[in-house]
Amino acid sequence: MPASHSDVATATARASRYLQKLCKHWAHKFPVEFNPTHRTIDLTSLGRTVMDADAAAQHITVSTDEAGSIERLGSVAADHIKRFAFREELTVDWKQAS
Repeated sequence: MPASHSDVATATARASRYLQKLCKHWAHKFPVEFNPTHRTIDLTSLGRTVMDADAAAQHITVSTDEAGSIERLGSVAADHIKRFAFREELTVDWKQAS
């Protein structure tokens, strides 16, 4: 299953809050599981997003059954996270996960 990973540095300790907001936002449309330390969003036909956060970063992994969809899934996840973290300028650099 193709996967990409990004460690998104944050300037504040709000990393966990951003990811929880993202889960709540998508919960009306997709199966979501989250607690303060670990989050999973199953974007049905698009793929899966797994997220963890600590005080300095958001750790995000996206995976999909279709190799051609991995870039789109990463873009969708990054765009939404950036919206919730609008007070910060976040950089999301995807790397192929092993």
